[in-house]
Amino acid sequence: MVQPEIKPRVYSVGAQDWQRKIFDELIPLPEGTSYNAYIVRGSEKTALIDTVDPTMTKELMHNLEEIKVQRIDYIICQHAEQDHSGSIPAVLTKHQEAVVVCNEKCKGMLIDLMHIPQDRFKVIQDREELSLGDKTLQFIFTPWVHWPETIVTYLKEDTLLFTCDFFGSHEASYNIFVTEKEKTRRAAKRYYAEIMMPFRISIRKHLELLTQYTISMIAPSHGPVYKEPLTILRAYDEWTGDSVKKQVLIAYVSMHGSTRAMAEFLSDALKRRQVETLLFDIAKTDIGELAMAMVDASTIVLGSPTFLVGPHPVAAYAATLLNTLRPKTKYFAIIGSYGWGTTMADYLTAFTSNIKAEILPPVLVKGLPRMEDLEKLDELAENIASKLLQG
Repeated sequence: MVQPEIKPRVYSVGAQDWQRKIFDELIPLPEGTSYNAYIVRGSEKTALIDTVDPTMTKELMHNLEEIKVQRIDYIICQHAEQDHSGSIPAVLTKHQEAVVVCNEKCKGMLIDLMHIPQDRFKVIQDREELSLGDKTLQFIFTPWVHWPETIVTYLKEDTLLFTCDFFGSHEASYNIFVTEKEKTRRAAKRYYAEIMMPFRISIRKHLELLTQYTISMIAPSHGPVYKEPLTILRAYDEWTGDSVKKQVLIAYVSMHGSTRAMAEFLSDALKRRQVETLLFDIAKTDIGELAMAMVDASTIVLGSPTFLVGPHPVAAYAATLLNTLRPKTKYFAIIGSYGWGTTMADYLTAFTSNIKAEILPPVLVKGLPRMEDLEKLDELAENIASKLLQG
C-alpha cells in the first residue's frame, strides 16, 4: 500500500491498531487507535515527526521503505510517552545519521524511558526553527497537553500543524483524512474527556497561542488528519470554555436497589422540571461515556450505597476519576443509602476535593427510601432546577 502524501513531500507513515481495545490498562478503545508518524522531505534534509508504539515498529519500518526513505536526518519527538517514542531506538539503529530533536525536558524523559545515548540529541527551544532546505519546521512548546514536555510542530511553507496528542482521537481508520465528521468529533470528544480535560486551563492558553498561526491542516498523532482544522479548533474552544449545559449527570452504583431507586426518582423529578438528565449505572457503564458526559454537565450527582460504613468501591473509583478529570461542573451532590451507619458522603466529598463546584446538601437514606426520603430528593431536584433554569 502506497503511503498517503498529505501535503507535497509530506507522508503519513504511521500504523493503524485495530486490535487494541484498552489504553493505559484503563481507557476503552471501541474504535481501536492509530499511532501517526509523518515524513517531511525537504530539499536538503528529511525529518520524521514522531514514531509509533513499539508493538508497531515493523509497520513503521515497512512504511518508510515503501516511500524509499534512504536517510533520516531528524526524528522530531513531540512527546516522550511510548506510544509516540517507542520506536525511536529502532529508527536510530537503522539510521545512524539521525538525531532526536526535542526540548530539554523531553530529552531527560527519553533517556530514562528509552535509554537513548546523550550524543543522539539536538535540544531545541520554544519557537526555534529547523530548516530542511525548502521546508521549515517551527517548534511550539505546549506544556501540559498532556505531559510537561509536549510540543507541536508547524511546517511553515505548508501551513501544516503536527499536534501530537493535541486534537487527537482514538480511532483506527482506512482513511487518513476525516471523512465522517460526527464520528470523528465524538471520538475526539471522548479523547479530550479521558485525557485532556484535567489540563483544560493550559489547553485554553495554547488554543489562544495557535490563533497567531495560519493553519490549513492539522495532523495529530492519533486519529485522522483534519483538512478543515476549524472543525476541531471550534470543538476544543467549546469543550475548554467555561460554559456548561443545563444538564444533570447522575452516576450511581446500587447493591440492593435502594440507591438505584433514589437515582431514578431524582432523574424523573428533574425531568418533570424540564431539566435534561443523564443516568449512568457506573458498575456497568463505559468510563469513556461517563467522561464525555462530564465535559458538558452543569451538575453531577454521585450515588452510592454504604459499604462497610464508607462508599462502595465502584463509587469511590468514580469519585477518584471525577477528581482526576476536573470537569467544569458548577454543582455537585451526593445521594445514597445505608444500613446501620455511614461516613460515605464524607469520604466521597474528600475524594472530590479538586472539583471547584458548589456542594449541595447530601441526601442519605436508611434502607429503602420512604415517602419523606423521596420528598428530600424532590427538594434536591427543585434546588438544582432553580439554579440551572434561573442561571
